[in-house]
Amino acid sequence: MTEPLLDHLVYAAPDIDELVTSFAERTGVKPVLGGRHVGRGTRNYLAGLGGNAYLELIGPDDPEAPEGKPATFGIDRLTGPRLAAWVVRPPDIEATVERARAEGYDPGDIGPLSRRTPDGTLLEWRLTPNRGDRLDGLAPALIDWLDAPHPTTNDLPVLPLVSLRGFHPDPAALLAALRALDVELDVTEGAPALEAVLDTPNGRITLR
Repeated sequence: MTEPLLDHLVYAAPDIDELVTSFAERTGVKPVLGGRHVGRGTRNYLAGLGGNAYLELIGPDDPEAPEGKPATFGIDRLTGPRLAAWVVRPPDIEATVERARAEGYDPGDIGPLSRRTPDGTLLEWRLTPNRGDRLDGLAPALIDWLDAPHPTTNDLPVLPLVSLRGFHPDPAALLAALRALDVELDVTEGAPALEAVLDTPNGRITLR
């Protein structure tokens, strides 16, 4: 089962260049440069997952920056690649946040973000934070692309998403948050993790 509102998965690492190289070798597909996140110190690369969903590979724009690695998606704490988050695109982000809070789960405040594409275009959107402090980040962030073109409208290589599932030591708590957000995820009891299976030219692979 794949949530129909899925917008993208976030695959994070402490070194984005190493991640892109290893991912291309593993899958047989080279992701496309997305751009740099303004004021965040991160850079990303993209690959389609089929339909209106995509995979974001993200890491420090400059791994040797004197201020250290960015905290976005816990990058500053990573020692290797990790499927760090998933993001859904509800039809009305404000209504979704309001309903979730009424049902006992606070997805966080909606805030502005932006990315500068390689051709210099500034893309702007809104996002709730990935709540790594609650439910180990396994409840999805919410996104509203405003007037920005969706990344899947670009010419991305596609690695079809076969399945997405979550593991958590308290499945009932995670499922309650998912119900409050009106999204679905297969959840199994276990150490906190997201797991995605992708079809690639090199066969099926699993990201965790």
